[in-house]
Amino acid sequence: MRRKILVTGGAGFIGSSIVERLVQNDNNFVVIVDNMLTGKKGRLPQGRRNNWKFIQCDVNNFKDISTVMMSYNFDYVFHYAAVVGVQRTLQNPALVLGDIDGIKNILDLSKNSGVKRIFFSSSSEVYGEPFEHPQNEHTTPLNSRLPYAVVKNLGEVFLRSYKQAYNLDYTIFRFFNTYGPKQSTDFVMSKFVKAALKNQDITIYGDGKQSRTFCFIEDNIDASLNAFYDNLYINDTVNIGNDREIQIIDLAEMIIECTNSRSKIVHVAPLEEGDMQRRKPDIVKMKALLNRDLIPLEEGLSRMLNKYQTPKLIYA
Repeated sequence: MRRKILVTGGAGFIGSSIVERLVQNDNNFVVIVDNMLTGKKGRLPQGRRNNWKFIQCDVNNFKDISTVMMSYNFDYVFHYAAVVGVQRTLQNPALVLGDIDGIKNILDLSKNSGVKRIFFSSSSEVYGEPFEHPQNEHTTPLNSRLPYAVVKNLGEVFLRSYKQAYNLDYTIFRFFNTYGPKQSTDFVMSKFVKAALKNQDITIYGDGKQSRTFCFIEDNIDASLNAFYDNLYINDTVNIGNDREIQIIDLAEMIIECTNSRSKIVHVAPLEEGDMQRRKPDIVKMKALLNRDLIPLEEGLSRMLNKYQTPKLIYA
């Protein structure tokens, strides 16, 4: 019997990437929902496979999502729907807070319809300005006050509470910066690459000395799906990211060199909020899930650039 899987936010970057892999397994039937705020139909599975269906739907609207969930009685849910992008989330805090409704809708419907396990896309933003380096899932205080981070933190609390109250299993993935060819230009890696390919200025907030880690999408998806298929880290939290730090200015210079670009680096005023100085995950759990080396930044960037040469690629 096929596993019935719901993926919310399934036309987004990471959501569509996990869908692409899930539908390759004929034992899965995947329903993809997305409100298309930032999702793109060009990211949906290609080909004639008959084991997936797309429904335009807003998970924050109970009537919308309840109709879908009660129609299919899903076995598993990947709840990846969220308002994303630094500027978008900073400029639209009320829109971000609306995602609390979506989290509660998914949980309420899941506990009443036989869902076995929910996989939740949390974020490194919950760590705020870290007190510990690298950030460990269970020892670093969660201290960010930004609406996006608060909503993700609250989502984690909801999951733990529903496990205690209703025995609904979950796995929390705290995603650190993930990049790949289908990523929109709301994010630093794709923004820099797109500018470099067009020989446009690359804009950096502040002095560019803030450091981040960058995880190639294949590592993210492999780790997440191994947790799913092998029943690992049930009722637990896993950092999903890379542990190699790079300063943002060095990333910009690397991209300019790799693309033979004539782009110039332009510094603008630092962001008032949300641009932490350092961010690096403890990925002991993720490495155990992968059971292989992570893809180096140079290789991931090369793969991304190769994909950008294909005319059907959606990255804008």
